[in-house]
Amino acid sequence: MVIVHTIEALYEAKKAVVGSVGFVPTMGALHQGHLSLIQQARRENEILIVSIFVNPTQFLEGEDLDAYPRKDEADIQICTLAKVDILFMPSIEAMYEKDELCIGAPAIGGYILEGAKRAGHFDGMLQIVMKLLNLSGAKRAYFGKKDAQQLVLVMQMVKHYFMEVEIVPCEIVRDSLGLALSSRNIYLNEDEKKRALSLSKALKSATKMVMAGELESETIKKEMRLVLAQTDTIEYVAIVNRAFKPLESVEIGNTIILVAGQVGLPRLIDNIWI
Repeated sequence: MVIVHTIEALYEAKKAVVGSVGFVPTMGALHQGHLSLIQQARRENEILIVSIFVNPTQFLEGEDLDAYPRKDEADIQICTLAKVDILFMPSIEAMYEKDELCIGAPAIGGYILEGAKRAGHFDGMLQIVMKLLNLSGAKRAYFGKKDAQQLVLVMQMVKHYFMEVEIVPCEIVRDSLGLALSSRNIYLNEDEKKRALSLSKALKSATKMVMAGELESETIKKEMRLVLAQTDTIEYVAIVNRAFKPLESVEIGNTIILVAGQVGLPRLIDNIWI
């Protein structure tokens, strides 16, 4: 594995690349969820590039940029064992100019749900993802379904800007109890972890209702809110289609059910695709 920290070093390492390139962008503190993306990309491509970059432009004022977990040594070991070919770990100075061109999230899709809570977050996310996709030159790039709105916006960006890369959605990875894996889960104590399971339990409840024939969105959301009462704060419960348009009724094969809430310190999100 080659580890590079500058754009020039990445270009130099890519000179030896022969074959299809798969790319996994991350912010580090790698866990089993990240590893599942890396492993899928490894299986499906001849060359695998992974990036680790905690992107400052997607953190809003008062958010946990400085406290965001960083585990470079462990991350390097994980990437080595996963047979990553190129690990790109740039500095902020390498990725950003002083007077930057900006990419803007769509006026509607970028400012609902996660975008309503974190206005401007998706601008920074799309900005760095476009940079990384262009730098990687990847044929395929792998994103987890847990960040569903992020995934959909990246797919829209690739379509709208005619970028020649396939965005591959990857399934959510959960722990043995059902909690969706997240780098922020380290902030949860044991009691909070148990209460955080209300997010996945609410989604399971919704799935059971749909399987039993209940498709009315408001009825499903009302039941989900009862399950979510264990969280400290329920931020939203939403039922949307794959383009993130609200649905009055579940459409099988075209629906995402999403929840967000706070338990203890971390803000948690989860979803299920139906």
